[in-house]
Amino acid sequence: MNGTILIVEDEKKLAEVLGDYLRQAGFETFHVDDGLEAAPAVREHSPDLILLDLMLPGRDGMEICREVRSFSEVPIIMVTARVEEIDRLLGLELGADDYVCKPFSPREVVARVKAVLRRSHSAGQNEGLILDPSRLKATLHGRDLDLTAVEFKLLDFLAAHPGRIYSRTQLMDRIYPDQRIVSDRTIDSHIKKLRRKIEVASPDAELIHSVYSVGYKFEVVR
Repeated sequence: MNGTILIVEDEKKLAEVLGDYLRQAGFETFHVDDGLEAAPAVREHSPDLILLDLMLPGRDGMEICREVRSFSEVPIIMVTARVEEIDRLLGLELGADDYVCKPFSPREVVARVKAVLRRSHSAGQNEGLILDPSRLKATLHGRDLDLTAVEFKLLDFLAAHPGRIYSRTQLMDRIYPDQRIVSDRTIDSHIKKLRRKIEVASPDAELIHSVYSVGYKFEVVR
């Protein structure tokens, strides 16, 4: 098996079709159709990925995503017919890894699942990047990046979640847990310095990417 997928979907026929295609692709699947059952199912079964419908009875997908993110970093693909930009941004703020918009091809969903899992499994395999949290030391292809403590924390956090997009606010909360008052542009400044140090160590390395109007993500571009 390639992994276990939790399908949270109240449309029975759609859930059955998705399950059939995912099993044909080598995945194990299980299904819940009520939002109240989703988080307990994640705790009980520890899936490798969640396909999470936005509109559900009991609790909606946004609330479920928020709760799951409080105890798990399992990849989440949100399935929705609501394509307004505010929903997309809010989903990313809550920690969703990708979206599939209805109507969709089941083959597209399988492809998205495989892509998100590849990104997730690549954590720690970052093309020559070695991070040592005990010493706040980072090297790229054997060259010391000479990072500040804040720059190290930022790189360490992003590299631990490759492909996932984080807003400036999320990154500030992570880097400054004491809730000090800083501008969201402070993150831009740290990112700029971090990119410069990465470029000095390896001119061809492109590791931290801007996502227009949202934030930043770590991804190795081959």
